[in-house]
Amino acid sequence: MNPLRQAATRSTRPAFTTRIVSRPTSSVKQYSTTPRLLATTAQTKGDHNAVHAEHDPHHDSHYDPPGGWLWGLRPGEKAEREGWEIPLYFGCAGYVIAVIAYSMKEDTSIQTWALEEARRRLEAEGILEDPDNKPSSGI
Repeated sequence: MNPLRQAATRSTRPAFTTRIVSRPTSSVKQYSTTPRLLATTAQTKGDHNAVHAEHDPHHDSHYDPPGGWLWGLRPGEKAEREGWEIPLYFGCAGYVIAVIAYSMKEDTSIQTWALEEARRRLEAEGILEDPDNKPSSGI
């Protein structure tokens, strides 16, 4: 007897077999998205809320149909102020003021100081011309 066959018969594991699985070919069907199809799809995927929201008349719908007025306010009505509006306005105004103040800040970097100091020293030695004493052309 073959030693591999003897080992396979003594083992508690089943011998490996290769099986070719053929899948049936079918034509692609197009489905329309109807509420019943959506509910069936949701039910097979385990989304029970979507199934019951369709059929439960007491379930609160989150869809707000358009009423025709901007933000739902009729002309002449005044909107109630929300709690977050005033801090948001102050925060935005503060941000704008900070940006403006930062853009108007004097440049105090070491590079700017060194460049100005080098320009002053070169003008004092006569290597560079003084930009304030340029001769005007008589054109």
